[in-house]
Amino acid sequence: MKAIQIVQETGPDSALELVDLPDPEPSHMLTPGEGVVVDVHVAGVSFPELLQTRGEYQMKPPLPFVPGSEVAGIVRSAPPGASVAPGERVAAFCALGGFAETAVAPEYFTFALADELDFAQGAGLILNYHTAYFALVMRGRLKEGESVLVHGAAGGVGTASLQVAKALGARTIALVSSEQKRGVAEAAGADQVVMLGETWKDEVKELSGGGVDVVLDPVGGDRFTDSLRSLRENGRLIVVGFTGGSIPEVKVNRLLLGNTEVVGAGWGAYVMGRPDVNRAIGAEVSRMVDAGFIRPIVGQRFPLGRAAEALKLLDERRAIGKVVLDVRPA
Repeated sequence: MKAIQIVQETGPDSALELVDLPDPEPSHMLTPGEGVVVDVHVAGVSFPELLQTRGEYQMKPPLPFVPGSEVAGIVRSAPPGASVAPGERVAAFCALGGFAETAVAPEYFTFALADELDFAQGAGLILNYHTAYFALVMRGRLKEGESVLVHGAAGGVGTASLQVAKALGARTIALVSSEQKRGVAEAAGADQVVMLGETWKDEVKELSGGGVDVVLDPVGGDRFTDSLRSLRENGRLIVVGFTGGSIPEVKVNRLLLGNTEVVGAGWGAYVMGRPDVNRAIGAEVSRMVDAGFIRPIVGQRFPLGRAAEALKLLDERRAIGKVVLDVRPA
């Protein structure tokens, strides 16, 4: 099979190589026994793969290895008792090995792909939407009628969070940095959009009638303090990641004075050893797909051999929606 390997930890420009490899064995590192073998049609491109090209991600397999955490395609084989069958269209989280023509995923991380979604949308379904559900519901305790501000609202996690929040009955405010990204956030269903600038916090407080209930932040960086200031009493700031490159610090007196919270939402670390949690989140995400709330926003698309260009988009913060690799072009 054709696959992309990380052969050195020198960044996206020089770390990747297109190679021929044997098809993978049907076992998977995340689960004992046999996994689901998927003939990959589209692979999702995510921030962890960018970090892996520099050796900066917490998962550090020995070189060389095939990156890629999520795929969509057709089941080639599945273990007895699996919820999916050979020939079925699926979205799957494989953690590693997704940048290839064939990948293996645990059964509990493999989900039937609804007819309403194509393979590119399926490749953007698990990492982003499961993260959004975990962050907003299980960590942020978002309730119907509450308001949520989403940072990085035109990216993969951002657009997913807007759609999940809408499915939960929340009012959504998107924060974006360009007119192009405004259009993406609106397409994802944002109720209101605020442009990043010196007054964004004040605009958010005005639009929300004094502050939002929840801030979802996958960006980090120097906007963190203003995010806290944009919360109303009993508000929650959910930390999802640091795509902005810097990890902010918080003075806890701000939490005391505002009766607010900072909540970590590390989806991957939490769900890896909890198959039942994965299945439950998958069922809720599927329900939101069936109800028409979830339609992943697919951005730039590249063939497998141009994976480096896809990762550079993320590195330069030029990604719009979910960036994907067309592994088996239609």
